[in-house]
Amino acid sequence: MVAVIKTGNSLHNIFNYNENKVKQGAAECIGEGNYPLEADKMSITMKLSRLLNQNALNENVKRNSVHISLNFDPSEISLTNQKLMQIADAYMQKIGFGEQPYLVYRHHDAGHPHIHLVSIKVKQDGSRIDMHNIGRNQSETARKEIEKMFSLVAAQGRKNNINKVLKPVSLQKIAYGKMQSKKAIAAVLDGVLSTYKYSSLSELNAVLKLYNVFADRGSEDSRIFKAEGLVYRILDSDGKPIGVPIKASDFYNKPTLKFLEQKFMSVGNGDISMKNRIKNAVDLAFLNKSISFSELGKLLEKEGINIVSRKSAAGLIYGITYVDHTTKCVFNGSDLGKQYSAKAVQERCNLRGKTLQGSDKDIKIKSKVEIQGNISNKDLFEISKTDNFDTALAKVLDVLTRMESVQTYLPNQLKSKRRKRKRKGQSDNQ
Repeated sequence: MVAVIKTGNSLHNIFNYNENKVKQGAAECIGEGNYPLEADKMSITMKLSRLLNQNALNENVKRNSVHISLNFDPSEISLTNQKLMQIADAYMQKIGFGEQPYLVYRHHDAGHPHIHLVSIKVKQDGSRIDMHNIGRNQSETARKEIEKMFSLVAAQGRKNNINKVLKPVSLQKIAYGKMQSKKAIAAVLDGVLSTYKYSSLSELNAVLKLYNVFADRGSEDSRIFKAEGLVYRILDSDGKPIGVPIKASDFYNKPTLKFLEQKFMSVGNGDISMKNRIKNAVDLAFLNKSISFSELGKLLEKEGINIVSRKSAAGLIYGITYVDHTTKCVFNGSDLGKQYSAKAVQERCNLRGKTLQGSDKDIKIKSKVEIQGNISNKDLFEISKTDNFDTALAKVLDVLTRMESVQTYLPNQLKSKRRKRKRKGQSDNQ
């Protein structure tokens, strides 16, 4: 089981999010805690009023709403509503919310069983519940105890399990008109924003475009750009916006520009090993053959990497971004090095004429190849036009397997002192 706790300053947003899921048939309210009536006997107004009235006892508490999701392993699809309510009641009791009013919703919009709990931080006496480190302390303890109590699959407290469990059922391209726009975009955002690592809006859009979604700031002279706003749009098959844009603040998780900029800062420049994985995949694609840009894209797709092009109005490619679905990392081509930028990659794809004759096939090879990774710049090598395939391949393998000479650094303090040679006749004068 994986528990995710979030607080907010708008109880209406959290409540409406879950009730809208019920209206759409993607969720059901399976129970309640500390309400005068059972959930199925209450109207929407009665459910919300109970929470609002108690929150009104302390208006100084600004972030007064609590939204918790309890996520279970995909194999636990046999969990009944009755058992989920027992788990919810036990969990709320163990984290200190046993006396608080709360609603329990079971959602059916993901590939794993999960429930959402809506509650508040204000107690009946008007005091506030302190939630500092509640996720690390009370929630983590409760999770382990509940897993044993109800024989659940243990999450073992690993953070990466959260992303694995919360992955949507099927993240796929949006077809405009096939489903509600806001719901479709929200599904893509849920599967991308917290999963992939990106350091700019263009890198995020490289991922979103794979699912026909685009985060748009508008033109520099537009009102939305000047107000530092952000809207999300659906793209058609040609990559052009279609339909009405939806403001970032209208989505439940509030993926605003401010929110994204904080994620940009936390990601940084990315791990070198993750960059090398993409660089090596590109280099191997070009190693012993001449390929077109589209062929390069197909080869990289087999490695779980997508190339997303940025084109001018005339259709010319002026930038490319690599999306690695294995490491969940996104990099602009220029960030990997000059050789992986849009211009350089297109030049490597357009090479013609330098061929090596094999036994039964022509292998086109760049006359000067730079091997990335552990091979330094001094290992640039030339392949002669007269070389046959076996000779050329041998030269490539020689560079790839060559041992490098390493000059070991030795501090001056550890170096042995050199004895001064006495000049001839010096000893006679002393």
